[in-house]
Amino acid sequence: MIDQVQPSYRALFALPGIPRLVGSMLLARISSQMTSLILVLFALERYHSPGVAGAATFLSIFPGLMVSPIAGALLDRHGRTRLVVLDYAIAALSLALIAALAMADMLPVPVLLVIVTVSSLTFPLSHTGVRTLFPLIVPQHLWERANAIDSNGYVVASIVGPALAGAIVAGFGAPAALAFTAVLFAAAALVALGMRDPETKGETGRLLPDAWRGLQYVVRNRSLRALAVSVSTSNLGWGMFFLALPVLVLQRFGGGAEFVGVLFALLGISGSVAVLLMGRVSTRGRERQWLATAMLSQAAAIGLVLLFPEPLVVAVTMLALGIATGPFDIVLFTLRQRRTDPAWLGRAFAVSMALNFVGFPVGSAIGGAVVSFSIELVLLLAVACDVLAAALAFFGIPDEDALA
Repeated sequence: MIDQVQPSYRALFALPGIPRLVGSMLLARISSQMTSLILVLFALERYHSPGVAGAATFLSIFPGLMVSPIAGALLDRHGRTRLVVLDYAIAALSLALIAALAMADMLPVPVLLVIVTVSSLTFPLSHTGVRTLFPLIVPQHLWERANAIDSNGYVVASIVGPALAGAIVAGFGAPAALAFTAVLFAAAALVALGMRDPETKGETGRLLPDAWRGLQYVVRNRSLRALAVSVSTSNLGWGMFFLALPVLVLQRFGGGAEFVGVLFALLGISGSVAVLLMGRVSTRGRERQWLATAMLSQAAAIGLVLLFPEPLVVAVTMLALGIATGPFDIVLFTLRQRRTDPAWLGRAFAVSMALNFVGFPVGSAIGGAVVSFSIELVLLLAVACDVLAAALAFFGIPDEDALA
């Protein structure tokens, strides 16, 4: 049911700090989307190895997820904005270094993997920092609107980022694309500089105990625990599909990097509409139903590619996956906010988001290892992951009444 009494998006952007937060967020997320795709295309083009592509994707994310509890404790004690800026700056420097070494033909695989590993360690600072700024700045009655903007930031980035990445790689090469992405990250850092940081309390004064308590909080929270299990399982499948799609296009269809970018942009286009519409829908009390439906929709869409591996079918699949993004993201974000104590936002969100997302790099690594032998097997595994995730979400996430 559409909520007719909620204020408009204009009320959200009238809040102090929101325009700068959204602007910086968009620049960084476009850069992040570009980086993810460029690394895959770069590895396939330079090293001719899906395995290297999967390893680079895995190491660009997974190490950061492992230190997320510490990142969450840092966010709760030292303020979010300055740590977000720090991560953007490190990302810019890392990408600039990879681009320079690649242009000088001095980038063996081990060096590439070391750089992306080091860069990933600060990734949770911005990923969680931006996400937790919204519920701290925005009043609760505007959370659905804020979550729609937050989610649409990813969706807009998924339109612009892959299309831009594919075009630059096709026209100028992957090193040039990485250098351009480094400039975007630097711009995001400049926009975020000086933003007001809302005050929060909850730290004990000891970093590692705070990080450990954040992990315990998530494990003991029935809703966050169920989200971690179900969403990570779904992201396991998405990681496999993310790696398999470029290989399918480049090797099976004979397409180029620009076509890969266009396909991911189609996902973003349909997703942007779905997310904005879902921002007007009250999901309270129906979260697990919406989440399970979105996961089953993803499974059905990937299943189409498995059964009919043709360019047109893949394009339709990406549109369908984008439509499923709307309920998936909005329900996930809002449910996590509703069932987390504000004093624990940094620590709990860092751990929860890490656990939710851990399936993606693992899935990418698995996909990179298996796709050389069978693209179909990777797609089948991705479908199975989404079906299993839907069951875990529907039966695992407790109703709000059960928590009273």
